Amino acid sequence: MSLQSEEYVTDRLIYLDHAATTPVDPVVLEAMIPYFTTHFGNPSSIYRIGRAALHALDEARDQIASILGASPREIIFTGSGSESDNLAIRGVALAQRQAGRGSHIITSAIEHHAVLHTVEHLQAFGFEATILPVDPKGLVQPEYLRAALRPDTVLVSIMYANNEIGTIQPIAELGAICRERGIPFHTDAVQAPGALPLDVRALNVDLMTIAAHKFYGPKGVGALYVRRGTPLLPQITGGGQERRRRAGTENVPGIVGMATALRLAEERRAHDSAHCARLRDRLVAGILERVPGSRLNGHPTQRLPNNASLSFEGVEGESILLLLDQHGIAASSGSACTSGSLEPSHVLIALARASGTERAPEIAAALPGAVRFTFGRENTDADVDAVLEMLPGIVAQLREMTVTSQGGV
Repeated sequence: MSLQSEEYVTDRLIYLDHAATTPVDPVVLEAMIPYFTTHFGNPSSIYRIGRAALHALDEARDQIASILGASPREIIFTGSGSESDNLAIRGVALAQRQAGRGSHIITSAIEHHAVLHTVEHLQAFGFEATILPVDPKGLVQPEYLRAALRPDTVLVSIMYANNEIGTIQPIAELGAICRERGIPFHTDAVQAPGALPLDVRALNVDLMTIAAHKFYGPKGVGALYVRRGTPLLPQITGGGQERRRRAGTENVPGIVGMATALRLAEERRAHDSAHCARLRDRLVAGILERVPGSRLNGHPTQRLPNNASLSFEGVEGESILLLLDQHGIAASSGSACTSGSLEPSHVLIALARASGTERAPEIAAALPGAVRFTFGRENTDADVDAVLEMLPGIVAQLREMTVTSQGGV
C-alpha cells in the first residue's frame, strides 16, 4: 500500500460515520416528497392546502409523541439538535432565573458543544455552572451529581449517550435524583434513536433532544420534548407557531420525514442494534489483536451498539482518516461538528483526567490518535474486513514516518 496514492482501492464507499449523519431512508424520502410539491401549503393558513399541511404536522407530532411516551403538546419542532439543546438550556435557565429560583446549571465535561457552549454563553450573563467530571470509562456517576446540587440549581443537562466514545449514561438514575429535588433535567439524546429506549417517563427526563438526520431522516429538522409544566422561555420569537414556544414556519416536509424515520428506527431497533453490535465487536477485537498500541475508548459494554472509538499510540487520528479515505473508507475522529478543528477532543481530555493525568497543559500532547467507526444498517462483514486489511498497515507506516521525522533510526 502506498501512502502517496490518490486513487481509491475500491469504487464502493465504505461509510462508517453514522454518528455524524445517516443517508435518508427511501421510505422517508417518499413520505416527504408530496410536501415539497402538491402539499406545499403553510400550516398556519386556513385554506385547503394549508389545512392539509397542518394535518400532516399534527400526525407527525402524534407519532413522535407516541414513540417518546409523551403528549403531542409536549413536542416542539426545531431546525436541528443544536437548536433543541439551545432552547432547552437557555429557555429553562432564563425562565428559572426570571422566577427567582436561582442561576446555577450543572452539566458534564463530555457534552456536545451545543450544550457546553450554550452553558458557557450563559455564564457570561451571570449564570454559574458546575461541569461534572466523568470516570475513566466516560460515565457520570450519580454521586457526582448529588454532590454538585445546590439550592439555587435550576437545570441539569447530561447527554444520554456520547457521540464520540459511545458511553451510555445512567439517565434514569440521574433523572430520578433531579426529580427528587424538583430540578428540570434535560438530556441530549441525539445519538439514541434506533439504538436505545426513548420513553421519557421511564428515563425521568423533563426535556429531551433528538435530530432527524441521525436516524435516517433529513437534515435541518429536530425536536425537543418538554414535560408539561416545565418552565421555558422561547428563544426564537416572531410568530405563534409551536404554541408560541418556537416562532417560524414549520418545516413540514422535514417534520414528516423525521416522524417516518423515527417510526422506522423504533420498529427496527432490536434488529439494527444487534446487527451493528456484531460488526462493532468484530472490528474492535480485530483491531486490538492486529494493531499494537491500540485501545478502546469509553465503556467496554455500556456503549452504543454501533460505536467503536479507538486510540492509536504514536499517530494522529486525522492522518489515519485521510489515508482510510484514500481507500474509500469514511470514518471520523470524533464529533462531526468539530472535525475540522486542530484542538484535541474535550471528551478524550476528560477521560485522560479521569485516568489520573493531572497536568492539564500536557494532556493534549500526550493523547494518542483517535478514530471513531460508527456502523449503520447497510454495513456488512466485508466492510469490517476492509478496515482490518487496511488499518494495521496505515498505522504502522505512520508510526515509521513519525520516527523518521523525529530523527529516529
